[in-house]
Amino acid sequence: MKIIVLGAGVLGVTSAWYLAKAGHEVTVIDRQEGPALETSFANAGEISPGYSSPWAAPGVPLKAMKWMFQRHAPLVIQPRLDWQRVSWMARMLANCTSSAYAVNKSRMVRLAEYSRDCLGELRAETGIRYDERTQGTLQVFRKQQQLDAAGKDIEVLKADGVPFEVLDRDGCVAAEPGLAGSAERIVGGLRLPGDETGDCFLFTNRLAEMAAAAGVTFRWGVSIEALEAEGGRISAVRTDQGRLTADRYVLAMGSYSPQIVRHLGLRLPVYPLKGYSLTIDIQDESRAPVSTVMDETYKVAITRLGDRIRVGGLAEIAGYDLSLNPRRRETLAKSVGELFGGAGDADQALFWTGLRPMTPDGTPIVGATPIPNLYLNTGHGTLGWTMSAGSGRLLADLISGRKPDIAAEDLGYARYLRGAKAAVRPALQPARA
Repeated sequence: MKIIVLGAGVLGVTSAWYLAKAGHEVTVIDRQEGPALETSFANAGEISPGYSSPWAAPGVPLKAMKWMFQRHAPLVIQPRLDWQRVSWMARMLANCTSSAYAVNKSRMVRLAEYSRDCLGELRAETGIRYDERTQGTLQVFRKQQQLDAAGKDIEVLKADGVPFEVLDRDGCVAAEPGLAGSAERIVGGLRLPGDETGDCFLFTNRLAEMAAAAGVTFRWGVSIEALEAEGGRISAVRTDQGRLTADRYVLAMGSYSPQIVRHLGLRLPVYPLKGYSLTIDIQDESRAPVSTVMDETYKVAITRLGDRIRVGGLAEIAGYDLSLNPRRRETLAKSVGELFGGAGDADQALFWTGLRPMTPDGTPIVGATPIPNLYLNTGHGTLGWTMSAGSGRLLADLISGRKPDIAAEDLGYARYLRGAKAAVRPALQPARA
């Protein structure tokens, strides 16, 4: 089939790769001048299936209220209301129960574990390199209360068969020697030896090169204006450079995905959570992390990427604002400085922000829609890099009519339908010019 992929972040490019491998004729469209120049550009760098957890969790509403009065809060809600935000937050709060958390985390871990396996196969098949490391991740706890609260996650890890280690202070330093100078700040940690790290931007660019060599067409600097519908199907993509047509269409535009399909009657519950990162050149190898260390206090991931340290995390509910907030820089610098002080100069770091497309339940939306030839690969939140390879392969299997390797029914748009007929009917109407 002829397939158009909308978006060239890590999800769009992995989708294109697996679709091309399945024998389809693929074109990728993106408004940027190259791959991974938005949310995939400078993310935290961790590939952490075991830490794949929804932000919607028991206790989060109370924590969010406390964070409102903290200078270095991991979550900030900007005081600006709009209906999309209110609706999304209401749905997220509805998922802050123990039962919902267990269901959401389990399916997120399922996709993330599958994705890590797919990435390993891809690496073995192609030899792709992206400053990758396979030395696990370590979540460090500064307070005993945090360590005790990890019990719920540990139960899910046990149920899903994910290897883990609960470490004391000395165990954390043994796993990450760079923490020796800050050991007194740590009470313990949770280590997942099967997790990985890597530079998402580097990976996406190199995979795009391989995809192009395999026949994928990339069209850069093309702004997508609308999807047109006729006869109950998508008939074309309208761009600033004309109309493009295909047999199937894949929407992988991250936080901007809802805007593209709203006029078709599809209500994607995806909202941007603004994240930040610092990229620091390593000056003292002995004080740097060897893999990923997750600072539970600030919800910050500190990752080794070759000769650099990527410090990423935090979340602002601020709509589509891409301004750089200096207070968020302070928080990132504080986290890495307290745990890996002297490893590099945070004052000279590259400061970046991006919008993560988050669903209320944390699980991405991968699969078909009520419109027969339109598919989704979006809503991965902070886990787009972790889930990218598996999501791309899963989507290619679904489009190609093959049975996926993992259960996929609860990963698609159908879980948001409130009565199929009422939801489908408006989506089948022709789009207005």
